[in-house]
Amino acid sequence: MKESIIDLIPAAPDLGRREFFVTSILAGVFAMAVQPIAAQTKITTDANGLVAGEVKIPVSDGEIPAYRAMPDKKGKKFPVVLVIHEIFGVHEWIQDVVRRFAKLGYLAIAPSLYSRQGDVSQMKEIRDIISKVVAKVPDSQVMSDLDSTVVWAGKNSGNTKKLSVTGFCWGGRQTWLYAAHNKNVDAGAAWYGGLVPSANAPKNPNQPTFPIDLAKDLKVPVIGLYGGLDKSIPLDSVQQMQDELKKGTSKSEIVVFPNADHGFLADYRPSYNRESAEDAWKKVQDWFKKYKAI
Repeated sequence: MKESIIDLIPAAPDLGRREFFVTSILAGVFAMAVQPIAAQTKITTDANGLVAGEVKIPVSDGEIPAYRAMPDKKGKKFPVVLVIHEIFGVHEWIQDVVRRFAKLGYLAIAPSLYSRQGDVSQMKEIRDIISKVVAKVPDSQVMSDLDSTVVWAGKNSGNTKKLSVTGFCWGGRQTWLYAAHNKNVDAGAAWYGGLVPSANAPKNPNQPTFPIDLAKDLKVPVIGLYGGLDKSIPLDSVQQMQDELKKGTSKSEIVVFPNADHGFLADYRPSYNRESAEDAWKKVQDWFKKYKAI
């Protein structure tokens, strides 16, 4: 029988008292750095039949905001999926993804994992987001905050014995890391997240470990979804990850979509690839069902 998630989660590290820059999430707003929004964008996932909106997650040194959606069925508990945002934070597209999962029967929740470091929603340049905020976010903080989010979900209509995690870009890397961190995760889906250190994303005190370092010892089955045209994540690094995964026992795998670029699921971006996005979304649903995450 599966152990309780609360029993399995280690005590959160003492991160010290910090000022929280992000105290609420802007509903229906895209990050400034992704403007103008691509013409083909179709954000159509409404909240009909859902309980959706902002919640507060108690964490080791305060509380962080999160966007949560789940079916509007009182007295029921729902499988939990953690949605880890891209570098642009919990903006409208991530909120829409949360609602998409809720429509499938999940309690889906996207915590704002930059809350202590800064508000990226009003930053216009990606380089500023990376240098002023993202680079300052310790992986240990992210793991602790995700642990706290799972605990919150378990107390608020979530069935944490059915637990999955998914993330995009920056969140894709964190998905691999969290699957290694929390053995109680049933399944993961990492969307075009960095796998190996690079000149643009080297190892450093805040990010000391990359998915490639954890691959052979990974126990949780993770499906990686990558684009064959993605210059930021070269195919040779994907191959390295695949080779390392084969040395382990997690049954994880990586699917490469030959005609897709970075961010191919994000329908607000010019890189959106409808065919690859629909195929990948179906694969994620099947993956979570296969490993009893729903």
